[in-house]
Amino acid sequence: MAVEEGASTSSGNTVMCLLTNPEGEPLGAPLYLPQNVGPPQLQEIVNKLLNNDEKLPYAFYISDQELVVQLESYLAQKKVSVEKVLRIVYQPQAVFRIRPVNRCSATIAGHTEAVLSVSFSPDGKHLASGSGDTTVRFWDLNTQTPLFTCTGHKNWVLFIAWSPDGKHLVSGSKSGELLLWDPQTGKQLGGPLTGHKKWITAISWEPVHLQAPSRRFVSASKDGDARIWDTSLKKCVISLTGHTLAVTCVKWGGDGHIYTGSQDCTIKVWETTQGKLIRELKGHGHWVNSLALSTEYVLRTGAYDHTGKTFSSPEDMKEAALARYKKMRGNAPERLVSGSDDFTMFLWEPALSKHHKARLTGHQQLVNHVYFSPDGQWLASASFDKSVKLWNGITGTFIATFRGHVGPVYQISWSADSRLLLSGSKDSTLKVWDIRTHKLKEDLPGHADEVFSVDWSPDGEKVASGGKDRVLKLWMN
Repeated sequence: MAVEEGASTSSGNTVMCLLTNPEGEPLGAPLYLPQNVGPPQLQEIVNKLLNNDEKLPYAFYISDQELVVQLESYLAQKKVSVEKVLRIVYQPQAVFRIRPVNRCSATIAGHTEAVLSVSFSPDGKHLASGSGDTTVRFWDLNTQTPLFTCTGHKNWVLFIAWSPDGKHLVSGSKSGELLLWDPQTGKQLGGPLTGHKKWITAISWEPVHLQAPSRRFVSASKDGDARIWDTSLKKCVISLTGHTLAVTCVKWGGDGHIYTGSQDCTIKVWETTQGKLIRELKGHGHWVNSLALSTEYVLRTGAYDHTGKTFSSPEDMKEAALARYKKMRGNAPERLVSGSDDFTMFLWEPALSKHHKARLTGHQQLVNHVYFSPDGQWLASASFDKSVKLWNGITGTFIATFRGHVGPVYQISWSADSRLLLSGSKDSTLKVWDIRTHKLKEDLPGHADEVFSVDWSPDGEKVASGGKDRVLKLWMN
């Protein structure tokens, strides 16, 4: 609808605007703003209304599109009526900036079979990998050389996970056993943790704001069970049984609940004192492949942030982690997303309802990996349809499709400032995408074959990738 001349002059070239946070909560009453107001003036207004002592950066969105011009130009461009209240969403931005990685700084040989998983430690200073050659390796990021080769598994190492306090790494193999490692020495801690009858599909640690030092983790297996292990007791303390087919993914949430996704098409929510099933989330028509939590980045990094601060005691660490978790979550419930073989995703708020909040459709093939941005505002999905899609992490609204890969996209990872997204594909390349412009920022060829695993370090400085060509690549900016 065109803006009528009379309408704009009668309101003295102002437009009635309602500022809301990403959850939709209004920031005060609607305001009449002059039409020559743009993002810089809106920054001032929001900082003032929120009584921020230090000015913080914000981005502004109208109907999921970023406002980069003055209101006047936006209204003319979009032919919006000034008779209606204009809803403007303000979105906090990271105060630091991560530069895109653009070159391979090291190609490190060592593994003798495919590299199946790569993972940086919570502080970003250490790197581990798991391989089809049955070893776990730790890498020295300063010299970019192998540090420890950990032998103990008798079969492929399918999954590795750092404890959020950085003191342990656990690895799970194709034969179903789990081993615990000390990253400082590369030594195995105790014997194998056995109980699963088939291979390990996923591992997730209890968040450090709930327990420090880190002690418990949960493993998911092809055998249909998830198990909670206590690393001090070196045994399984709770078995989560109830799925009728393989458990493909597991997440330990910030409110203490565990979420499991399965080939039986359901997601189950468990409490962790006795392992009782508290909710079942249904809706998918095929296997659930991937789960993501809106708080995942702060759960993964615990007390560690971009400042590089260290902690003298587990109590300090727990306190810092809790403050980060509360700040990130705000008043909103933790959100969960599930990606499936049925080509769709569901957005859930499991604490509030067993019904989904949104159904996300558009992929033409199975959804392999879903991941929320560190600030929880965005959600990315990787698919066998060769695309990566971007969605609003709060409402589930579709935002953009990133095309460029010529093979299935296996894994994605975010930069710590939520401004860039990394993807690794069967086509042997990594790609970095710009969230603001929705365009390809960096194309990173170099691997000789399929890229199975990618990770962007929590400190934002480096990317690691591994795949079929058996080498580990480090990428810098």
